[in-house]
Amino acid sequence: MNSSKDTIHAEVANYYSRKLSEHGESPRGVDWNGEEGQTLRFVQLSRVIDTGRPFSINDIGCGYGAYYDFLSMKHRAFSYIGTDICDDMIGVARSRHSEVDNAKFLLSDRPVEPAAYSVASGIFNVRMQRRDEEWLTYIKATLDMIAESSREGFSFNCLTSYSDRDRMRDYLYYTDPAWAFDFCKRRYSPHVALLHDYGLYEFTILVRKKT
Repeated sequence: MNSSKDTIHAEVANYYSRKLSEHGESPRGVDWNGEEGQTLRFVQLSRVIDTGRPFSINDIGCGYGAYYDFLSMKHRAFSYIGTDICDDMIGVARSRHSEVDNAKFLLSDRPVEPAAYSVASGIFNVRMQRRDEEWLTYIKATLDMIAESSREGFSFNCLTSYSDRDRMRDYLYYTDPAWAFDFCKRRYSPHVALLHDYGLYEFTILVRKKT
């Protein structure tokens, strides 16, 4: 699995390096359509967080750090670590946030330390030419890693298998939301929410370890 995972990470990192080069520090630079959808996506992911007190958070697949910007507009008392497998993305994220004191951006395929929460946006979408079975194995292993490093909960999103057929692309993976819900509920916590009602061709899963 490790050699396969390393190959997957190299392919995906190259893909996002090209997107960043083409579109710059923007939602399209991380392969999303626009800022409105990106903000809506961040709102859903953040619903796992108890914002009534200070919190720590890992942003897995942080890109150029847009989620940190979103959090900073709404909260003051939090610490953030963003990780990404794309060296170019981390370079841009560090440059954009060189003056902040509550965030770190690291080149890594996993959280470097546990946090209260973890979020992962878009990391399960770009499978390139990987078969369904191989990509699903990769998703499961990555979710195990995320769950292990999240003390209170985590959230992630996936492109939905309910997407319109004429809009689907063969290099993207469209996850069955019922499978994701069942997998997380059986494996990680009885407190799982599936959000599939916010107008994008995707869904978000919230896993709360504590209630």
